[in-house]
Formats: sequence, C-alpha cells, structure tokens
Amino acid sequence: MMFISLIQRVGRLQVTRMLIFTGDQGREVIENLYPPINAPPSLGSTGPSQSQSLQTVLHHGHPRVVQAANIPMLVDMASKSRCVIELIVTVGDALLDSVPILRVYGAPSPLPEKTLRAAIKLGGERTFEQDPKYAIRLLVDIAIKALSPAVNDPTTAVQALDQIEDLLIRLGRRRLEIGAFRDAQGNLRLLMQFPAREDFLRLAFDEIRFYGATSIQVMRRMKALVNQSISFLPEERRPALRYWQERLQSTVERAYSDTQDKLDASDEDPQGLGSSRRKTSSN
Repeated sequence: MMFISLIQRVGRLQVTRMLIFTGDQGREVIENLYPPINAPPSLGSTGPSQSQSLQTVLHHGHPRVVQAANIPMLVDMASKSRCVIELIVTVGDALLDSVPILRVYGAPSPLPEKTLRAAIKLGGERTFEQDPKYAIRLLVDIAIKALSPAVNDPTTAVQALDQIEDLLIRLGRRRLEIGAFRDAQGNLRLLMQFPAREDFLRLAFDEIRFYGATSIQVMRRMKALVNQSISFLPEERRPALRYWQERLQSTVERAYSDTQDKLDASDEDPQGLGSSRRKTSSN
C-alpha cells in the first residue's frame, strides 16, 4: 500500500510539473507576442484585394506544421520591394501538399521564393514560439484526459484550470489585434492571422465544460474562473466572459436533476471544493 501510494504521488508530481511548465511557456509567448492593452492600437487594414496578388507560394511535400514566422524578415522584404505580404496560414496550422502559404501584392516583380520560404519555420509538430493557443491546448488536453472515466481525476483538471485562468487573465490585459505589421515609414507590409479573444475562450472552456459537466468540483472551479476574470479585467473584455458565464450555468441546469447538486455546482469555488464564494460583485 505504501509503494502504491508512493507511485501515485510521483505521478501527480510529474503532472504538476508538466502543468507548471506548460503554463510558463504560455506566459512567455504572451509576454513576447502581445503588447499591453493600454498600448496604442495598430492601424487596421482590410488588406489588398486577392485580384491584385502577384505571387502565391504553395507548400510542397509531406504535411508540416507552421511553427513561427520571421516577422522582421518578411517586413523588410516587403518594404524593400514596396509590396504587401499576406501570410495565409496561421501559426499552428498543418500544411498539406499544394496548400497556399502566402501571397505577395503590389511588387514590381516576384520576390525570391526561396527567401520567402526561409522566413516561415515549418516542423513536425506545434511549438510554443509564436503559438499561445498551444499552451492552452495542452492544458485542456491534460484536463479532459483527467476527466475521462478511465482516470477520473477532477483534481488534476482543477489544477489545469488554475494555469488556464492565469493565461486568460494575462491575455485579457494584452492587445490581441496585432495582425498588421508596418515598416519604419508606417506603410503596411505584412498581414498575419492571430487568434481572437473568443478563440482563446472557446478553446479554454468548451471541452472542459463538456467533459466535466457532471463533476461538481470542476464546474465550481470554472464558475470561479469566469467570475474572477470578469472582476479582474477591463470592461471591454467582460461581454465575452459573461457569455461563458451563461453557458456554464446552462450546463449545470442540464447536467443535474437533484436540486441540491444543482445549487452546489452553481456555486463558485477557486479550489473546486473547499472555498465556496456564493456572493460576488461580478454578477
């Protein structure tokens, strides 16, 4: 019994370390990629018309994953040629044969394709480098695996939600509209797609909400996550969170027939079970 207990503790310690490591990677990429929310917004652009495209670069070969883009290199190339480069794929996308990678607009002649390809880092799997969704994706995977009937470990799911909450709050304090990049003269040179606020929230909540619907511990932790985020973040970030506040409550209403269970699952608790807070200022 002592040996089995030791093995369980070692396994839990390994999972905890993985959660912390993944959260740290997500925090680093958020810090490096997104400016603070009080930073001046970048000038928007509808982008050039597709009919003006002079050059399209396609992927050829085995499936690969877009790991990162060399943004300064692409901006410099576009600036020197007085054109606009549009990266069609998103960091984290899988590239299949003949899928377009980027388009070039307004250049007097085609840009060196080899140099354009060198600015897009491809690999066999996703990385954290420019992909903040990847950290949340891994944390969600850990949570839903812990919630599977074969594992049945809602405490690990709650620990994953701790890291997810921290990442969502950090993202909520950052300006996410960063897809238009300009040269030193202020001319638009590069367009890239980045996930919107709603994309992060759906990724963070939807699957855990679905698989954890019958776990009172998980639902209480998710309720606390949303309510605390509403109280911590600026008003402009709150409508999307209030939507998920309603979705969580509708999940509770649907999952529990017993009145007391429904009341317990409707409470918010940062620990899942152990620190209930029935009254909040966010509602």
